Amino acid sequence: MNANSPEATPGPERTASDAAVAPGRIVLLTTSHRVAPGLLSWPAWQALHAADRVLCADGTHPQLPYLREAGITVAEASPTAQELLDACAGGHTVVVVATGEGEPALTDGLARLAGTGRIAMPELELLPASYDLPGARLLDLVQVMDRIRVECPWSSRQTHEGLAKYGIEEAYELVEAIEEGDRDELREELGDVLLQVVFHARIAEEGRPEDGAEPFSIDDVAGGIVAKLIHRHPHVFGDATATTPEEVKEHWLRTKAVEKQRTSITEGIPLGQPGLALAAKLASRVRTAHLEIPLPPVEGIGYELLALAVRAESEGVDPEAALRAAARAYRDAIRDAEG
Repeated sequence: MNANSPEATPGPERTASDAAVAPGRIVLLTTSHRVAPGLLSWPAWQALHAADRVLCADGTHPQLPYLREAGITVAEASPTAQELLDACAGGHTVVVVATGEGEPALTDGLARLAGTGRIAMPELELLPASYDLPGARLLDLVQVMDRIRVECPWSSRQTHEGLAKYGIEEAYELVEAIEEGDRDELREELGDVLLQVVFHARIAEEGRPEDGAEPFSIDDVAGGIVAKLIHRHPHVFGDATATTPEEVKEHWLRTKAVEKQRTSITEGIPLGQPGLALAAKLASRVRTAHLEIPLPPVEGIGYELLALAVRAESEGVDPEAALRAAARAYRDAIRDAEG
């Protein structure tokens, strides 16, 4: 057995009768780097305290300081599968604190030994000591973005202004994936849109003192939208009642009006959006505010399109989506004609 083998750490004394029992137990303890070190499940702590030996191949594993603080002796060791079986002989229990890779070489070796059918294998248990919560992979995205921002020659030079066009492109590609009904493409495009959010937040974290800009982080972005969602859903998080989508929208608009303190229903409508979408948004604001505002009595294609957009909005049709659908049908007809 090599110098890093389990024998390097003495275990409790065993009697001769122990040798007659089953050939021990191996517990592979896995942890998530997305959960704060030391926050382990109760079964994990029980297994660690009851073990005859606790091994870890990585001396810098983030869990080790917390295990040692809890009085658990952890040996830095990288045993082979056979050496691990030998350490379990006589009914011993060995806990292996897995590294980030999950110890594939060790588990493959144990599988090969078990596959021979000639070896009495210890009891094998995979014990997750901590679990990822929903959304935990977002932490990976933040970490990857941090590194890219520092080390990538292109990403490290980007600004909010330089990235703006990509945000527009990704939004359109997301809409296209939705309209095409391609779920694989939808998942990918959602990731691209999410990247834009994280990228901009990472840039904002650095601030721009020369512009007097206060830095903010992705946590500030998330915290802001969480607070907004809670505040604008009093029927979910408060005492208000809403049983229909229309009532929900009324809650949302009423709360938003108080927050923004706008003097016109047109405030907050981005004028840079596509024309049909802009016209429909204006019509929606007018209808929601229960105003009667006639269309400008001017002739021309633009005003005809405005009237069509207002009509579409009143009938619950998105004029931009309707025109895109018609354009795709026209594209298909062109391809058919081309043979």
